[in-house]
Amino acid sequence: MAEKLTLEPTRMTAADWQPLRDLGLDDQGLLEAAHVIAIFNYFPRLADGFGLVPDPQVQEAGRTGVPLRPAGA
Repeated sequence: MAEKLTLEPTRMTAADWQPLRDLGLDDQGLLEAAHVIAIFNYFPRLADGFGLVPDPQVQEAGRTGVPLRPAGA
């Protein structure tokens, strides 16, 4: 559902949302899920559009899976 909403939003149907309804989400829950999906699509596009790149430490954490640690921790 998230992939379809991302790649083909105009092709979404009620059937695409049904699995979430089956899990107990109501209209408000579906709207919140859609907002989360949209935000996860929006921020990378915005960053890419401005040519932003993560700090080297963030890139390393993403590459290795080792979480960042606060300075002095």
